[in-house]
Amino acid sequence: MSVDIHPIDPASPTFIGEVSGIDLSRKLTDQEVSAIHAAMDHFGVLIFHDQHLDDEQQISFSRQLGMLEEATGDIMSVKDRRIGMALNDISNLDKNGELLPRDDRRRLFGLGNMLWHSDSSFKEVPAKYSMLSARKIPATGGNTEFADMRAAYDALEDETKAEVHDLICLHSQIYSRGVLGFDDFTDEERAKWAPVRQRLVRRHPTTGRLSLYLASHAGGIEGWPMPEARSFLRDLNEHATQRQFVYAHVWRPWDLVMWDNRVTMHRARRYDPTEVRDLRRTTLTNEVSSLAQI
Repeated sequence: MSVDIHPIDPASPTFIGEVSGIDLSRKLTDQEVSAIHAAMDHFGVLIFHDQHLDDEQQISFSRQLGMLEEATGDIMSVKDRRIGMALNDISNLDKNGELLPRDDRRRLFGLGNMLWHSDSSFKEVPAKYSMLSARKIPATGGNTEFADMRAAYDALEDETKAEVHDLICLHSQIYSRGVLGFDDFTDEERAKWAPVRQRLVRRHPTTGRLSLYLASHAGGIEGWPMPEARSFLRDLNEHATQRQFVYAHVWRPWDLVMWDNRVTMHRARRYDPTEVRDLRRTTLTNEVSSLAQI
């Protein structure tokens, strides 16, 4: 069976692609790898159903597409991790598979995933692709929403496009968690997540399309007073997450959803905290800073 990729919504033919005819648990052919890259350039988000991957299979699949970054964006100590550093633990479980208490510091930090963001924009070299595998999902809720930042850029007025084109934003998880009132950081964590510089507008290296590069991690604009910068960024985020730019993915067990962080934002939605939500994410590094891509 050959790989088949088609838009999940014909009304938005360049945003969400649904993939069939491929088994991600085995080694991919060169043609399959090329087809996935080409589809990511076109859509930005790909959905693969019924991919029964274990951790090593997910890691192997991801490495066929590029260089992995390590899972260094959480506050989980090495001794408390239940999975290796090649995977981000997107769950509400501790290392023993038990639900984290509602007031657990690790869980409260993880609530930042419910804010609109782009993975690893708080790192000098941010993320390229993210691949999220659903191992166990709650009965209701816990969807993931994606916003098309290319379409959001295209819809800006010409005056705003000119204004944002050369702006540099400062990104940090200190900013995003602060929005939620979480400020329980050690000195080491504050140093680790010192603000980094990212472009507000990025050009895709293959397609040439421009997109907004926003996130809840963005807490300032170089050369702007802080209140003005945050007000402007809030306006841009509200614009970029209008419903016409957003797709909500309702998870099925063993879905794998893959997205390009250079052209999308995403967020998790609320669910019953007494139910298990266990997803695992591999992430490809962009390899170069956003400052090098315009």
